[in-house]
Amino acid sequence: MADKPDIDTGALRRSDPDRYLATLYAPQDKRPDLTALYLFNAEIAAIRDRIREPLPGEVRIQWWRDALAGGGEGGGDAGGGHPLAGALLAVIARHGLPLDAFDRYLEARIFDLYDDPMPSRADLEGYCGETASALIQLSALILEPQAAPAFAAAAGHAGCAQAVAGLVRLLPLHRARGQCYVPADILAAAGADREDIVSGGEGEAAARAVAAFVELGREHAARFEAEARDMPPSLRPAFLPAALARPYLERAVAAGACTLSETPDISALRRHWTLLSRAARGWG
Repeated sequence: MADKPDIDTGALRRSDPDRYLATLYAPQDKRPDLTALYLFNAEIAAIRDRIREPLPGEVRIQWWRDALAGGGEGGGDAGGGHPLAGALLAVIARHGLPLDAFDRYLEARIFDLYDDPMPSRADLEGYCGETASALIQLSALILEPQAAPAFAAAAGHAGCAQAVAGLVRLLPLHRARGQCYVPADILAAAGADREDIVSGGEGEAAARAVAAFVELGREHAARFEAEARDMPPSLRPAFLPAALARPYLERAVAAGACTLSETPDISALRRHWTLLSRAARGWG
């Protein structure tokens, strides 16, 4: 069996504080494996910030696809000498995680490298499913592989809620880049278009589009909570990052159109209390 990964938890605390806090509620022996998975996500999510053109980003994503596909059992030179890749391959081998989930995740992340419009709600939900939802499902397999499959639907909705909340919080950054993750059909229903989000002012059409986008996240949060009512305590840490989606989205509702220029955030106290209460009591 592959050794436990030697992982810098401080790197996760800096790059993804919500998921870092969630790992603290997992059994101590599972925390390094969850941390490796979440650091992989942070590494891929940061590619756009490190490039000026999409092609180098695609090359980097392809490197990860090749490294994971060719990593075998995670021993020896697996990961091409890259510490995180080697650690992740060890996690995959130890828990028998499906490699195709990582391949689909990386394929979906190519969208982040470009400024293409998100065509529809269905496309957005597919993107969320292959990224945030997949991470939750993989985390659940690490924590409790026997129980995880029964909560696949909960993971799907949880990931959509979490991803939409994250995209809402990143609206100011995405506007500066010229990106728009609000689906075109939601924009059209609100009487808006991509330019209203990317370069327009904080007008009524943009406000309606943001409100509809936030409502989509809240819809998935409600469906997740309904699916999670009988979730065993052993699985809760995998879903804890999604527990913060509703508070973030509520803050966005209060901020309204200001969400386009100011990141909606919650206090550290509310963040910690939400995680603690869900870890202790679940969603019943």
